[in-house]
Amino acid sequence: MSSPSPSDARSAEQLSTDLGFPDADARRVITGALDEDLGGPDGVDVTTMATIPAEQQVRAAVLAREDGVVAGVEVIAMTLGEVATRLGAESVSVTSVIADGTRVARGDVVAELSGSARVTLIAERTLLNIISRLSGIATHTRRWADVLDGSGAMVLDTRKTTPGLRALEKFAVRAGGGTNKRMGLYDVAMIKDNHKLAAGSLHAAYAAVREAFPEVPVQVEVTTTAEALESVEAGARFLLCDNMSTDLLRETVEAVRATGETVELEATGGLTLDVAADYAATGVDFLSVGGLTHSSPILDLALDLKPTSD
Repeated sequence: MSSPSPSDARSAEQLSTDLGFPDADARRVITGALDEDLGGPDGVDVTTMATIPAEQQVRAAVLAREDGVVAGVEVIAMTLGEVATRLGAESVSVTSVIADGTRVARGDVVAELSGSARVTLIAERTLLNIISRLSGIATHTRRWADVLDGSGAMVLDTRKTTPGLRALEKFAVRAGGGTNKRMGLYDVAMIKDNHKLAAGSLHAAYAAVREAFPEVPVQVEVTTTAEALESVEAGARFLLCDNMSTDLLRETVEAVRATGETVELEATGGLTLDVAADYAATGVDFLSVGGLTHSSPILDLALDLKPTSD
């Protein structure tokens, strides 16, 4: 799926209505995770198959064990459906109570389940692993979005994602109120120091990208005000201001704005929540945070089971 560019940045309210859940990627991840857990596509859960009769039915709930923001609710039904297919069993009924992007408190029910005990227990860990991971990213992202609210700046993710989970993790960022930067190396050109060195200069690198891929957006990483102005002169309209102090960043923003060109500016490099507001106050459009996807703890979610006779 394509990702929204920073130019298409939207409010959290708009994001919550059109998050673009990556269905195909989710199915691929679920299939691989179940194969891993069961020992292959024809594998079994030896404990559940030995102790739970095929006809046993249960009711269950996926619920939050801590406060946070939920992302990946569709994974619950998708995982249960895949397990049911593998067992040749009827699908488990799933009623979603909480929508993606919604804040939850400890004890809140995310979804209610009813159906095969075997299917439910076999699917339990896989669906919890995925939704807990995504909800952790959404929760972390929401903290950034809350700090930046009203500042005019938005938080961006990066390519520092878990291999194989990028589309899902970037979806979780959107669910948390953040914005995706680029999906990979193919959809946006990003000229960094090594590219400048290899090409001979910033101008040469920019010109080479424009000639080879004229339709692809180009972003340029800069570390000084002079380099930022040189990039604008070369034609760049999106600048990554890397590892700048707030004073230097403010100076750079003012200098770039003074050119009269419409240029988007991003602060990046070692940013933390403690300094987010200070960096947003420099006038940048975005703050990019690799930690959204590479360092977010999971949101603790559980699946509580009880017999249908209760």
